[in-house]
Amino acid sequence: MAAPVCCLGLRPLVLSWSRELPCVWRALHTSAVCAKNRAARVRVGKGDKPVTYEQAHAPHHIAHRKGWLSLHTGNLAGEDHAAERTVEDVFFRKFMLGTFPGCLADQLVLKRRANQVEICALVLRQLPAHKFYFLVGYSETLLSHFYKCPVHLHLQTVPSKVVYKYI
Repeated sequence: MAAPVCCLGLRPLVLSWSRELPCVWRALHTSAVCAKNRAARVRVGKGDKPVTYEQAHAPHHIAHRKGWLSLHTGNLAGEDHAAERTVEDVFFRKFMLGTFPGCLADQLVLKRRANQVEICALVLRQLPAHKFYFLVGYSETLLSHFYKCPVHLHLQTVPSKVVYKYI
């Protein structure tokens, strides 16, 4: 059986695969163009919102005013495994957020040098020193076993979150 499809003012089409098909109207919906890129930006407020240096600068200022948070050669032309390095970076960041809960003051900086991974972080002084030493050793050992390469943590403690300016 064939079912006709209603079209406004046009001849009806016949579909051989359908027994009964309600009327289908085709339309084109358009909207105004919005050329604003708002991703990864902090909204401007009344001047009472503290932001860090990384948050204060827009993403298009990377390599001009601020540096990359992941330093490796995977983004060069012709290099392989760039996607795998990105997934590894996400795992490093989530692992460190889970290992140091509420203690990270800013984003991590990941550096890959040859077969070695270095993780640099600003840490709040919320835990005693002996717990920090344990967590550093725990993180370095576990990540070294996971990725089969030496992983080193470089932590710097700060009394509170570093405020670059107020927006």
